[in-house]
Amino acid sequence: MSSVIFNSSLNLHHLYSSRRIVRMSAVETKNPNTLFQSMTIKPPSHPTYDLKGVIKLALAEDSGDRGDVTCTATIPFNMEVEAHFLAKEDGIIAGIALAEMIFHEVDPSLQVEWSRKDGDYVHKGLQFGKVSGRAHNIVVAERVALNFMQRMSGIATLTKAMADAASPAFILETRKTAPGLRLIDKWAVLIGGGRNHRMGLFDMVMIKDNHISIAGGIINAIKSVDQYLEQKNLQMEVEVETRTLEEVNEVLHYTSHTQTSLTRIMLDNMVIPLPNGDVDVSMLKNAVELINGRFETEASGNVTLETVSKIGQTGVTYISSGALTHSVRALDISLKIDTELALEVGRRTKRA
Repeated sequence: MSSVIFNSSLNLHHLYSSRRIVRMSAVETKNPNTLFQSMTIKPPSHPTYDLKGVIKLALAEDSGDRGDVTCTATIPFNMEVEAHFLAKEDGIIAGIALAEMIFHEVDPSLQVEWSRKDGDYVHKGLQFGKVSGRAHNIVVAERVALNFMQRMSGIATLTKAMADAASPAFILETRKTAPGLRLIDKWAVLIGGGRNHRMGLFDMVMIKDNHISIAGGIINAIKSVDQYLEQKNLQMEVEVETRTLEEVNEVLHYTSHTQTSLTRIMLDNMVIPLPNGDVDVSMLKNAVELINGRFETEASGNVTLETVSKIGQTGVTYISSGALTHSVRALDISLKIDTELALEVGRRTKRA
């Protein structure tokens, strides 16, 4: 039912009294090293990423130079309302902490309450939170908050399914994220139960095929990295991509006679698709057995929800999948003031 209030203060009652309430406060993000104490699952760290700046940019592109002309024309300035978050399909909810930051960026007086937290399962038709306060500001923040929540929830939902199927291996995303949303996409992976690969070009050495070709071979590339890290007095993880069992043996032979900074071997495209839709993981399994625990291993290529379980049984440490972020399907979520009408429409369209 619509709940519209015209006074300047709102007397809030508990949302869903039979359920636990999770209260979260907005977090200041000017300093990238800020601790996110109120968040159930904290975002990954990044030395230069400005999360608050990303929020401001998203709000600015929506408001332009004139603001919300529809709200200004139709909503009395002092009107206050209560709007409810509604899940329109099953999935893992993500972006709750970020959505609260968005509402408080628009209007610090808005009151936000949740009956679920980031990483929780929601089912179609569930009201899992509410925001109360000045109607104009709620509607201004609505789409930006939902855009982030829907994308993050889609990533978290797929990640959860992949992580469960991949066990005992760990599922990783890649750098195939939406430009400008790297930290947010990787945060959603954490919320879904995955682990983060390198954040960018700066926090891990990753020797890939083009580096190997330019360096004149896989051993030359590893030698160059070892020399560089020693000269710069840097300590960080080092991964090298291998594409054949011969390359794996070459790396193992070199590292058995030489002190190296190498920590992980990527086994790229060693999962072979078969005409019947299945995959052959024998090459991957052979590579893992050759390495025999001397280094972490990472399987890459032909990783899908259908194949990841078989890949995870080979003994590989990690499985990386770009699809977690580059091919995400958003989870359908809405924010409704008149929830009864929204549910009626949802039932008619089979979306709630």
